[in-house]
Amino acid sequence: MSLSATTAPPSPAAPPPDVPSRRRRGYLFNRLDLKYSPYLYIAPFFLIFGAFGLYPMLRTAWMSLHDWDMIGEHTFIGFDNYTELFSDEYFWNALVNTFGIFALSTIPQLLMALFLANLLNQTLLRAKTFFRMAIFVPNVVSVAAVAIVFGMLFQRDFGLFNWLLSLVGVDQIDWRAQEWSSWTAIATMVNWRWTGYNTLILLAGMQAIPKDLYEAAAIDGASPWRQFWQITLPMLKPTFIFVVILSTIGGMQLFTEPLLFANGSIIGGNQREFQTLAMYMYEKGIYNLSTAGYGAAVAWAIFMIIVFVSLINFVLVRRAAK
Repeated sequence: MSLSATTAPPSPAAPPPDVPSRRRRGYLFNRLDLKYSPYLYIAPFFLIFGAFGLYPMLRTAWMSLHDWDMIGEHTFIGFDNYTELFSDEYFWNALVNTFGIFALSTIPQLLMALFLANLLNQTLLRAKTFFRMAIFVPNVVSVAAVAIVFGMLFQRDFGLFNWLLSLVGVDQIDWRAQEWSSWTAIATMVNWRWTGYNTLILLAGMQAIPKDLYEAAAIDGASPWRQFWQITLPMLKPTFIFVVILSTIGGMQLFTEPLLFANGSIIGGNQREFQTLAMYMYEKGIYNLSTAGYGAAVAWAIFMIIVFVSLINFVLVRRAAK
C-alpha cells in the first residue's frame, strides 16, 4: 500500500480565538449604526435650532414675566406685562395696522400667485424658463432697495403714482399721512416682492399633479376652468396651505418695509399710522431698554397671534378646497 493512500486529508484550520468576538462586535456596531445614525445626521439642525431658536424663545418668555431693564436689573412681576397689553392703545393700534396691511397684501398676493402659477403651467406657453426666472427676480432684490424705490414712487409731490392719478383728476395723496394710503403703499411693496416666490412654490405643486388626470378630463369634455376647479385646486391643497401659513407668518412679522417707508422712524408715521406689531416690539424691547420685559411680552403676543391666525387659515383653506 502506498503512503499517499494511507495519509488522512488535513483538517481545516481552526479560526483564531478572537474571530467570534470580532463578528459579534461588528454585528452590534451595524445595529447601532442603523438605529442611531439618522439621529446623528439630523442632530446639527436641532443643536442650531436649540441655540438660536428654542433658547431665545424660552429666554424671551422668562423676560416677559419681569420688569426687565437691559442694563441688568429685573424684578419678577408675573403676568402683569400681558395684562398691560390689553389696555395699551399703542399695542392695539399696531395690531390693527398689522392686520390691515396683512389683508391688503396676503389675499391679493396669493390670488395673483395662483393665477400666474396656472399660467406658467400651461403646455402651450413658450420660454417658460425665462418667465419663471423673471418672476422670481423681485424676491432676490434687496428689501432696502425695494423700499427706497417704492418710497420715491409714493412721494406726495413728485411721485409717479400721484402723477398717474392726476391724469384722471385725482388730487395728490400724502401716502404716509393716512392709514389706508400707507397700508396700500406698504402692501404694494410686499406684493411686488413676494408674489413671484409664492408663484414658484404653487407651480411646483401643480407640476406634481399627474397629467393623466387632465387628459382624462379633456376626453370627457371638461373645460380648462372646470379642470382647474375640479383637479388643480383639490390636488394643490397641501401646497396652498403651506403657502398660506408662510404668508401669514411673514405678514404678522412685517418690519423692514414699513420701517424704511417711514424713513427709519420706529413709530411708523407721525401718528403711528402704519406701525406694525414687530415695530412696536422693537420700540419697547430694544429701542427703549428700560421696557425690555414689556417688549418680550409683545414678542410672545405676536407668536400666539401667528399661531392663532395660522390655525384659522389652515381650517378655512381645508374647507374651501373640499
